[in-house]
Amino acid sequence: MQTTRLLIRKRIAKLFFLFIIGFLVLSGRLVWVQFVKGAELTEKAIQNRMRDIPVESKRGIIYDRNGNELAISISADSIYVIPAELKRSGQEKEVAAQLAGILEMDEDSIYKRITQNSSFEWIKRQAEPEKSQKIRGLDLPGIGMTEESRRYYPKGTLASHILGISGIDNTGLEGIDQYYNDLVGGTKGRIIIEHDAANRPIPEATHKYIAPIDGANLVLTIDETIQYITERELDKMFKERNAKSAAAIVMDPNTGEILAMASRPDFDPNNYNDYPAANRRNFAINDVYEPGSTMKITTASMALEEKVITPESHLFCPGHVKVGKETIGCSGDKAHGDQTFTKVVENSCNVGFVKVGLEVGLDTYFKYIKAFGFGQVTGIDLPGEATGILVNPKNAKQIDLATMSMGQANAVTPIQLVTAASVVANGGNLIKPHLVKQVIDNEGQVIKNNEPQIVRRVISAETAATLAGILEGVVTDGTGKNAYIEGYRVAGKTGTAQKVAPTGGYMSSEYVASFLGFAPADKPQLACIVVVDAPQGYPYYGGWVAAPPFREILKDSLRYLEVPAQGLTNKEDSREQVLVPDVVNLPLAEAISTINNRGLHVKVSGTGNIVWQQTPKPQTKIYRGSQVIISLSPFEAGEQNGEVTVPDLQGKSMKEVARILADLGLHLLPEGYGLAYEQIPEAGKVITGGSSVKVNFQPIGE
Repeated sequence: MQTTRLLIRKRIAKLFFLFIIGFLVLSGRLVWVQFVKGAELTEKAIQNRMRDIPVESKRGIIYDRNGNELAISISADSIYVIPAELKRSGQEKEVAAQLAGILEMDEDSIYKRITQNSSFEWIKRQAEPEKSQKIRGLDLPGIGMTEESRRYYPKGTLASHILGISGIDNTGLEGIDQYYNDLVGGTKGRIIIEHDAANRPIPEATHKYIAPIDGANLVLTIDETIQYITERELDKMFKERNAKSAAAIVMDPNTGEILAMASRPDFDPNNYNDYPAANRRNFAINDVYEPGSTMKITTASMALEEKVITPESHLFCPGHVKVGKETIGCSGDKAHGDQTFTKVVENSCNVGFVKVGLEVGLDTYFKYIKAFGFGQVTGIDLPGEATGILVNPKNAKQIDLATMSMGQANAVTPIQLVTAASVVANGGNLIKPHLVKQVIDNEGQVIKNNEPQIVRRVISAETAATLAGILEGVVTDGTGKNAYIEGYRVAGKTGTAQKVAPTGGYMSSEYVASFLGFAPADKPQLACIVVVDAPQGYPYYGGWVAAPPFREILKDSLRYLEVPAQGLTNKEDSREQVLVPDVVNLPLAEAISTINNRGLHVKVSGTGNIVWQQTPKPQTKIYRGSQVIISLSPFEAGEQNGEVTVPDLQGKSMKEVARILADLGLHLLPEGYGLAYEQIPEAGKVITGGSSVKVNFQPIGE
C-alpha cells in the first residue's frame, strides 16, 4: 500500500515538473513573441492589413524679380505595388512580364521588387504619360499609381547654376533648390486604408487622407533679361577663347542683390545626367583663384584710407623692385618712370603697388583684407561657397606683403571680389550679397522679405569717391580701355594672373584673365566681374579677354534698366554736342575750315596736303570746343608710289612700326597700344605705296 502511495506521489511530482517546464517554455515563447519579436510582428501585421501610400507635395515655384517662372513643378504618375495584394493573386510572374514590356525595364528586377516582404514598393517614379496610361488600362492586381510632381525648368540652361537641381524624391540637391529645400519642398501627404484578410477595405476601420502641403514660392533678385545678356556674352567669349571655365556676376552694389550670375561650362537641369558632373560646379562661388591686378582695388582702398598715399603722390618705377632677396618687376620689366598714384593704378604698375603695400604694413593690410570679406564666406544664399585662402598672418613676411599688394599669394572667389568692389561703389560699406528677394507661401502671402544687409563700414565715403574716380581713369586712359561704354562713366580694373601649378609655383602658359568694375562711376547702379580661366590664344590679358564681355554686359544692362547716358561731369553735360565731320581725303585747308565751322579745334599730325586719317571718327558726337586730330599724307589721293612688300611688324613698338611704314611710304592705322601682335595686310603681301596698314597693339602686361 505504501509502495503504491509512493508511486503515485512520484507520478504527481513528474507531472508537476512537466507542467512547470511546459509553463516556462510557453512563458518564454510568449516573452519572445511579445517583447523580442513584438515590433517586427506588429509591423508585419500592419503590412498585411494597412495600405499606406505617400502623396508628394509640389515644390514651390521659383520666379525672377519680375515674376517670370524659372523653375516649376509638373505632375507625373508614379507606379507602385502592394506586394501582399499581388501575392494573393498568384500572378507575380505575369505582372512582372507585362510591366517590363511597357516600362522597358528588366523583368527579373521588377519581379524581385514586386515580391518584396513589405507593404509598399515603388516600381517606376514619374513615368512617361503614355506608359502610365497603358498600365492603368490593364488593371493589374496590387499595382497602383499616385500623382507626383517633378521639377521642370522652362528656360533650359538659363541660370542653371543658380537654380540647381532637384532629385526624383522631391528633394533639392544643388543650388537654390537645395539651400531653401525646407521652404520650397513642402510636406508630404499620405493615404492610409485598412484591409481585411481578403484584401477588402474595412468600412469602419482606418481610412485617412493626409493632404500634402505644397512648398513656398521664391522670388529671386535675378533679372531674367540681365541674366540672358550676361550668359550671351559669357558664351561668346568662352567659345571664342576655348577657356577651361568662366564666370560672370552682375550685382546691385547698393543692395547686394545679384541680378545675374553665370558659370561656364553649363548644363540643362531638366536633363542634368546627360552632362559631366563638373559642369554643375558654380565657378562664381565654389572655386578660388589668385586674382592678380583686380585685387589692387583693395590695396589702393586701404592706402588711401590710411593716408599712406594720395592720388597726386609720386612714385618712381624703374621696372623692378627688390624685396629682401627677391626681385619683383612689372610685366616685361617695363619701366613706367615717375608717375602719380593715379597713373600707378591706370598702368597697373606692380612696382608702385609693392611700394604702397610695404608702406601700409602687414597688420594694417590683414585688417583691411578681412574687413573687405576675404578669407570668409560672403553668406550668399547658395550651398558650397568657398572661403578663399589667405596667407597666414602669423607666418607672413615682407615678400608676402609685396606679392599680396599686387594681387598674388591670396586666393579668392569671384563673389568675394565683386562684393569688395561694391564697397567702393556704394560709398564704403560691405554689403551681404543675396539671391532671394521674397518668400511667398502657397496662398500668395509674403512670409519673408530680404532687405539689404550692411555687414560693416570698411572705408569712408570720401575714400570710396576718390578711388572711383581713379578707377574711371583705368577705363579712359589705362589698361581697361576695352571696357569703355560710350555715354557712361565706367570704373574698373583689369587682372591677369598666372595660375598656380598643382606641384607648386606658377604655370608659364596658363592665366586667369578678369575685369572688375561698376557703372555709372559717379552713381553706381551695377557692379560686374568677368573671370576667364585659361583662355587660349593671344593676347590673354584681362583687358583683352574679360573687358569686352564686361562692356557688352553693362552696356545692354544699363540701357535695359533705362539708366540715362551721361557726360563726364555735370558741367560738361550742359555743353552742346556736335557731330565730327568726315574730312578724310580732303585738302588740309578745306579740312581745317570744315572742322572749325562745327565749333571744333584742329590738331595736325604729319606732313603733306591730304588728310588720310582722323580722330575721333566721322559722325562721332563730341562736345563743342573739343579737339579733332587729323593725320596728313605726303601722297596725293590716288597717287601710286610703286609696289611695296609689307614687313613683319609683330612684337615691335608703335614708334618702331610707324617709322618702318613711313620709310616704305605706307600709312599706319593703329588700334590699341603696346606691342604689335596682328596686322592687315599680313607680312609678305605686296601692296601699292601710299596704302594703309592696320596694326593691332596690345599692352606688354598688367
